[in-house]
Amino acid sequence: MRRRGRPGPGTRLRAPLAAIVLLLPALLGAAGPSGQTVPLSGNGPGERLDVTLSQVVDPASPAPEDSDRLVSVQFHLENTGTAVYKDSPAPAAHLLDAYGQRYTGSNASTEAGAVFPDTVTLSPGGTASGFVTFRLPEDAPLAAVQFALNGGLADDVGQWSLS
Repeated sequence: MRRRGRPGPGTRLRAPLAAIVLLLPALLGAAGPSGQTVPLSGNGPGERLDVTLSQVVDPASPAPEDSDRLVSVQFHLENTGTAVYKDSPAPAAHLLDAYGQRYTGSNASTEAGAVFPDTVTLSPGGTASGFVTFRLPEDAPLAAVQFALNGGLADDVGQWSLS
């Protein structure tokens, strides 16, 4: 039995763990403020994209019927590599809240604008723009957005701060 007023062992680890989750991609990959272009590499030879977080729409309409909200994030992708980029941007994108929770993107339509198709194919020099939508609790404060090639599994992770 714990005494009142004294945090348990899990409570003491939550805040530092959340900070590590938010900072680790920035330490391992590229980071920038919203609007900045971040160059990213994929796991295969010649896979390179310049990724720009163009816009964040919070909340995005239509609102879900439950207590969640939608947030739509617009990305601009430019293939700066020598290989064809063929990937799905939605699962490659993640939104982090201030509590360290990570939400995976989807192709859900909102009034924010056109979403990416399930698969985007870009020849070297090609570009595409589109929205990725996230569903998160109504009261979750936004902290950062992440993007990585190869369905979000590439080692090189871009991160944009939203706070």
